[in-house]
Amino acid sequence: MDNIRKVAVVLVSISFVFIILPSSSMVKAAENNYRPEVFPLTSKPYGKTYSEWSALWWQWALSIPTNANPVKDTTGKNCAQGQKGPVWFLAGTFGGAIERFCTIPTGVTLATNPISQEVSYAEFPDSKTESDLRVKAKNFQDKVTHVEFTVNGVGIQNLSKYRVQSPLFSFALPKDNVLGLPAQTTQGVSDGTWVILHPLPAGKYEIHSKGISVDFTETGVQNFVSDVTYHLTVVKP
Repeated sequence: MDNIRKVAVVLVSISFVFIILPSSSMVKAAENNYRPEVFPLTSKPYGKTYSEWSALWWQWALSIPTNANPVKDTTGKNCAQGQKGPVWFLAGTFGGAIERFCTIPTGVTLATNPISQEVSYAEFPDSKTESDLRVKAKNFQDKVTHVEFTVNGVGIQNLSKYRVQSPLFSFALPKDNVLGLPAQTTQGVSDGTWVILHPLPAGKYEIHSKGISVDFTETGVQNFVSDVTYHLTVVKP
């Protein structure tokens, strides 16, 4: 895996609810008079800021071994791994398009990012300070050219305005981790676009999240695309 291009897709931020018309093929939410609502960027869902939730998301994503990791999951079978409390995380990808099928309980808030970059001392030992890490994360995120997030075809606009940097956070890499590094504890930061979605009523939902970055190099153009579609069934526990 390209350690510079660890990006994931999942739901978090926005200070308003922005809506576009749903497509005719995805009308479940509209039929129930439901529109996706996100927590305001300046709010503190369950006592934590968007920045703090972004760090918690990465701690979750990096703490699970590869064979059970939701970010590496191609079907949705691992979507409940490590989930606890009132906020559940939706995973992105390390590149490419994936469809996942998951069942989640009512009453939980969903948090994710269409595209995000994590950088740690373990991956970049040449980075000596937090500032060094932040520069690397920012350089990747500055190359993002497109972000989108929809629930049953109802889109949240202006996502690029809801870019969030995490605080410096510690995390433990297990054996057989997704970074391909020796098991260890290290520190890192992230930079990305996040969405924290209010709990969904019982029913079926299609959540689509996508982020694209374009990097012009001396030898050509390198594109990164993370594209995830979740088919969620929300049920009462």
